[in-house]
Amino acid sequence: MDATSVTTITRDLLITGLMLSAPAVVVSLLVGLFVSILQTLTSIQEQTLTFAPRIVAVGLVLAASLPWTIRVLSGFMLRMMTHFAEAGR
Repeated sequence: MDATSVTTITRDLLITGLMLSAPAVVVSLLVGLFVSILQTLTSIQEQTLTFAPRIVAVGLVLAASLPWTIRVLSGFMLRMMTHFAEAGR
């Protein structure tokens, strides 16, 4: 395996990781922002109010995006197996 292959595999790994984590992170950010604005407007400073909606929203997004996640991970695994098979030659 040369440096180009390692760089390609590392780049593919990082991009795949960012793609898979993006939906959960974005939803958590948006729900947190909405709850923060709601707390500011109503002056409610309950600690559990910041975490409970985020956990529910991220759980729903992860469940809804599971088929897409499996397709992305399957594609990544096939690409890695191809790289490893080519490196073994």
